[in-house]
Amino acid sequence: MKKFFGVIGNPIAQSISPQMHNNLFVYYGIDAHYHPFLVERGKLSEAVQGLKALGVAGFNVTVPFKTDIIPLLDWIDPLALEIGAVNTVVNKDGILLGYNTDGPGFLKSLEEELTLPKQPAILIIGAGGAARAIFFTLEKIGPSAIDLCNRSLEKAQSLAAEAKSHVPSNALTLDEAERRLNDYDLIIQTTTVGMYPEIGQLPLDPGGMNKPFSAADIIYNPYETEFLKRCRLRGAKTVNGIGMFVYQGALAFELWTGVEPDSERMRRTVLNQLGGATC
Repeated sequence: MKKFFGVIGNPIAQSISPQMHNNLFVYYGIDAHYHPFLVERGKLSEAVQGLKALGVAGFNVTVPFKTDIIPLLDWIDPLALEIGAVNTVVNKDGILLGYNTDGPGFLKSLEEELTLPKQPAILIIGAGGAARAIFFTLEKIGPSAIDLCNRSLEKAQSLAAEAKSHVPSNALTLDEAERRLNDYDLIIQTTTVGMYPEIGQLPLDPGGMNKPFSAADIIYNPYETEFLKRCRLRGAKTVNGIGMFVYQGALAFELWTGVEPDSERMRRTVLNQLGGATC
């Protein structure tokens, strides 16, 4: 019997998850299909109940629902509970289990593509579900600081206050962060600003950077956001969101099917969907 999987979010048209997972289902001979679901804000509870009623075997959760979905699930993995956000749900005989594969996926991508100094000073742009996953994951690698900046300063302050280690963490306004960019070795952009179709937008301007640094953006569509482009032009080593997207997806696929998928095949699928761009 065919199994159904999906991804919920708003917006959702930009997602390449369906192509990536459906390609894997065919490759591994699994009788399943993965579908995107646009969920209206304020309708998350109804959407989750609808998916459960349809017998969906599992689904991903993307912006803006990664934190809001937690009370709607029956069990939360300890890492996801610490992070306070869920991006992967497994339906086990009607019991909804929540996991977070964003943080581990991002860290694997970062370690694969960048060489960071010991105890790097890090700035995270954003304070949503993905920012939380990255914040709590990077705490464990021993940075000298992890500061947060966000359009809503209160959200950044709340996340910074939750730090469970001795890593210093300050909450900044976007203007404050722009003035202090040279304090950081790594800047991580976790918001939807600059995501397709609203390409060209900036969460903040990295033009004030005048020291060696690295920059990461969790957006993978477009392949290079305006933020990463401007960081690259300032001499930064940059990482887009494809690695994180692939690795978090691989972990989700394994949770759903028990199969550890070919991550390089997943990467090729994503690149093909983005038009084969390589720069």
